[in-house]
Amino acid sequence: MAAALKSTPSFLQLKKPETHFLVNHKPTIVSTRRFAPMASLTAIRSLGIGETFSNLKKQGKVALIPYITAGDPDLKTTAEALKVLDACGCDIIELGVPYSDPLADGPVIQAAATRSLARGTNFEAITSMLKEVVPQVSCPIALFTYYNPILKRGIEKFMSTVKDIGVHGLVVPDVPLEETGVLRKEAVKNKLELVLLTTPTTPTERMKAIVEAADGFVYLVSSVGVTGARASVSDRVQTLLRDIKESTTKPVAVGFGISTPEHVKQVAAWGADGVIVGSAMVKLLGEAKSPEEGLKELESFTKSLKAALP
Repeated sequence: MAAALKSTPSFLQLKKPETHFLVNHKPTIVSTRRFAPMASLTAIRSLGIGETFSNLKKQGKVALIPYITAGDPDLKTTAEALKVLDACGCDIIELGVPYSDPLADGPVIQAAATRSLARGTNFEAITSMLKEVVPQVSCPIALFTYYNPILKRGIEKFMSTVKDIGVHGLVVPDVPLEETGVLRKEAVKNKLELVLLTTPTTPTERMKAIVEAADGFVYLVSSVGVTGARASVSDRVQTLLRDIKESTTKPVAVGFGISTPEHVKQVAAWGADGVIVGSAMVKLLGEAKSPEEGLKELESFTKSLKAALP
């Protein structure tokens, strides 16, 4: 199901989540034969999302932030993909937790979530995989998850769990600003950065409140609608970036519809601190002839995006 992004109280103007997250599957077994021995989580938590942006700014660089869906085509491939993205120089990685009613997502990511859930992927299997992989990557990982899976586990338990596996941040697209208080409190307690979203239809005063509450970075949704590759990026993004930057010194990353080297180059030229590429990445992994082929294509595509950025 797709939902247009309109101006209502929530970040992505979505209805409140219903209980759809599938939790009755047995955890997926993830082979760890290709993984290196687990390292200390303390060492790799020394560089957070905000710190990453700060370092990049000093170097005059723009962050490349890929998004992939956990468990598509399988969690073993997800684990390898995280390492490939890190090796290609990605600065932050968004990992999507598959959900059965992903209202902010377009057809590519919806299909990926459906395939992942059909294979039995669940939160426990994802965290098990991340425990092994996080110590092997140098860039911070943010979980992209809808609100309902958090509520089902309890906010405190969810936050402590993701902290313990070394995750640095959270992106929760369907939680209204008015309901972020507890999330923000628990995030701070667990040293997690809660990224908040603003859209082209967000009223100015509300946008200012969102960027004030955001941690890590501000996620600017580039267009009205759901996620998905688009032919071009709206010129309005340049104006939106200027308006946000007049209200905050926090880094701003642009996502939704960014899918080519030309797109990331343009958005960077408009003043974005980071660019988020999702559907194009997910499509490569989910529709490849084999996981190995998908990883090769992911590597090539990621390098082309990285080369387009300052």
